[in-house]
Amino acid sequence: MPAMWIPKRLVEVSLINTAAKTGKDFVMHCEFEYESRISAAAAEILHLNKRIVMLSGPSASGKTTTAHKLAAAIRARGEKAAVISMDNFFKNLDQYPRLPDGTKDYENITAVDLDTLQRCLNELLQTGKTQLPEFDFLTENRKAEWIPLELPEGVCIVEGIHALNPQTTAMIPGQRVYHVYVGLREEYSKGGQRIFSTRDIRLARRLVRDYKFRGHSLEKTLGMWPSVCAGEDRYIKVFKKQADLLLDSSFSYELCVLAGSMTQLAGELEGTPLADQMNDLAGRFSLCEQLPIEWIPKQSMLREFLG
Repeated sequence: MPAMWIPKRLVEVSLINTAAKTGKDFVMHCEFEYESRISAAAAEILHLNKRIVMLSGPSASGKTTTAHKLAAAIRARGEKAAVISMDNFFKNLDQYPRLPDGTKDYENITAVDLDTLQRCLNELLQTGKTQLPEFDFLTENRKAEWIPLELPEGVCIVEGIHALNPQTTAMIPGQRVYHVYVGLREEYSKGGQRIFSTRDIRLARRLVRDYKFRGHSLEKTLGMWPSVCAGEDRYIKVFKKQADLLLDSSFSYELCVLAGSMTQLAGELEGTPLADQMNDLAGRFSLCEQLPIEWIPKQSMLREFLG
């Protein structure tokens, strides 16, 4: 059954700033809401006796951490669970699809070895065990060693940008599969005018994560963002309606934590073509009350982006 449509919420930044004055209570309330959504999803999957969960979402939606949290919630209910990353099913370098300019098209579904993925999932369903490939991102080739996985019962969560594409599970019994789309549902306004879209929040997450923890320049992340968004529209969001569940990965207090990092980055791209875009985004965050990163719980999904 298709997922019930959950409309986006438009929240005034002034209300967020007022809530931020309550300090850690605001943080913990938002964290509790997210964990409650994870718990409800786990209960639904087990109630329906699903064995395979296909989980997707756009860049910086938190799908990787959400997949692992969902597995933990299933285990907390006494069932076994494992997470498989579709990234390990990338084809070798010489088999990648190419864009018209000759560069590798990482976001095309033909970059994924679907035959092997479906064979592994069917082996899990039929025998409870399989051998998984492991991809080396340094060489952009599959490693020689395979990883054994035994899951005779319980739930296997498959996480990746193409997880909801019907081609991915074309050879898997449909009655055993559950589809989850992870995405932000909260946007923010000032005086009734939207100033932060969900895409803005995800871009801020990526800017902070890639700059602070992955050694990527702000210019690189901003420069590639249009192609990332184009790939989302073409390969991810188009399959949102295939989902059985739309799982909200918004945190209202996140604006206030991102504000400190984003305002510090303002001016970093002065003299470059992307300076205006960077300063505009950082300037909007200056409207937000700041909360310290240290208040984010250690196990929070937001730690995936904020360290």
